[in-house]
Amino acid sequence: MTLADSPAADLRRAQERAGVEVRPVVDPTDLATARRIFDTVWPGEGTQVQQNLLTALIHAGGYCAAVYKGGEPVGAALAVIGRHLDDGWQVHLHSHMAAVLESHRNRHIGTALKLHQRMWALERGIETISWTFDPLVRRNAVLNILKLGVDVKGYEIDFYGQMPDAINVGDPTDRVFAWWHLSSAKVADAVAGRLLPLDAAMLIEAGRDIRVVEIPQDIVELRGVDPEAARRWRLCLRETLTTALAEGYCIIGVELAGNYVLYRERV
Repeated sequence: MTLADSPAADLRRAQERAGVEVRPVVDPTDLATARRIFDTVWPGEGTQVQQNLLTALIHAGGYCAAVYKGGEPVGAALAVIGRHLDDGWQVHLHSHMAAVLESHRNRHIGTALKLHQRMWALERGIETISWTFDPLVRRNAVLNILKLGVDVKGYEIDFYGQMPDAINVGDPTDRVFAWWHLSSAKVADAVAGRLLPLDAAMLIEAGRDIRVVEIPQDIVELRGVDPEAARRWRLCLRETLTTALAEGYCIIGVELAGNYVLYRERV
């Protein structure tokens, strides 16, 4: 990794591109700001996280940051320290929530927020960040796989159970798991824009065992206008991905259109 590709340089470029500053949450005012962002993005009857719990998580070594644009908060993230088995117990950072206000989405702010998490973790000797994401949300799939370079592993049906917030209410919370290996060449290439969409047709021509799995253009919009169609998408993608993963396929990338590309070694 060159100095130009360092996590600090990557974060600086991402913040400049998005026109934001990402700052750690350190005092009660910051805590209230982060909570307000979470509750705005996932509105419901209660609050996403109580202030005393958020305080305890940060005190215990967790991560919380807020994103500011022109001095106004537009995003926030919360992550906790976790452990996973990989040749013994390994420490990782698990990103539980990452939120950007709807009025500021698709402006590269989410990338800046994740790169701040990356630098924070590496400064503390943590080499891996994990999180879950809804496999139906195309923009998240493209961000996570193509722009950040995560590995996608596993599929969990209704992982969180029923959630009452306005985004998830009435929809099973199926999730896939992102594993972000922070010092890998793949991540460096993704962050630098060198990781390209896959050409599934070319891979198939070359004899690779490839499947392409389509996802909707905008599942969030579809849920609002046709909930039944959105539910059919959920059940169809669940069946397709769980079957493919059980047969030994893994998600290796996305096409230019945003659909998943799956690959399996030929026996």
